[in-house]
Amino acid sequence: MKKLLIVAAAISLVGISGSAEAIDWWNLGNTKVGPEQTLKDFHQYFKEQFPKMSLQKYALGSYAFSPEMYQQYQQAIQFNPGDLTLSQGKAAWQKKFPDGKTYASCFKDGGKGVAASYPYFNNKTGQVVTTQMRLNSCRVENHLQPLKYGSGSMIALDTYFTSLSNGMPVDIKVQGQGAVKAFEEGKANYFMKRGQLNFSCATCHVAYAGKYLRAQIISPLLGQSAHYPTYRAAWGAVNTFEKRFQGCDKKVGAMPQKLESVNYRNLEYFMSYISNGIKINVPGYRP
Repeated sequence: MKKLLIVAAAISLVGISGSAEAIDWWNLGNTKVGPEQTLKDFHQYFKEQFPKMSLQKYALGSYAFSPEMYQQYQQAIQFNPGDLTLSQGKAAWQKKFPDGKTYASCFKDGGKGVAASYPYFNNKTGQVVTTQMRLNSCRVENHLQPLKYGSGSMIALDTYFTSLSNGMPVDIKVQGQGAVKAFEEGKANYFMKRGQLNFSCATCHVAYAGKYLRAQIISPLLGQSAHYPTYRAAWGAVNTFEKRFQGCDKKVGAMPQKLESVNYRNLEYFMSYISNGIKINVPGYRP
């Protein structure tokens, strides 16, 4: 595996808390320490950066760092536009297949609480499986064509399926040689610089989490996966975690990858694992 590049951010940032340089954040990208130690190190890092922040509060993202923004968030979620997508997904979930079954037949307990453990590593296929992949395999098992990844129909279905785990903590498992390999590849991707701006994901969401970039507070890695799929006012729609990856790649001048590519799935696997213990709240709402 290529040696991880140390990020030298050349942007003007205004800190909300103490300097991010107080801890060697780039050491969090070490791919030799294993998943369990990585999780402990990340949680400890953010605890030291924001000692008054509870673990569950990280689910709020940037809203956790501004009382004014949090007040706006509370008003917005009373009429979350994402609830329309949620309703569409519920209708699709309950609609019977030609064989009389529904999506619920493909999952333990009818899907309740299942998404909390997604994505997961399938030892038989040797790859990370996301919610959208599993939903499509359910369709194929019931003699239907798979939906296009990132389509409105798939996003709605994914939103409802994930919402069946609302209130439950993210609980991603990384067990076995193949799973650890996928996890470490996701971590390496997260810390590797890319694009014309030569940024990594960690540049913003670890080193400068909770700080201002221009007029926007940067959300921490911790808790990000817990509110996806999410409605973003900037999009005017609900979208998925991997769609956000594509958007970030574009912003730093890198070529976005295809949805459900191996790299994106491994990246989602790593990022979701770091949010273990934080309760799911879908659809989320972001600026």
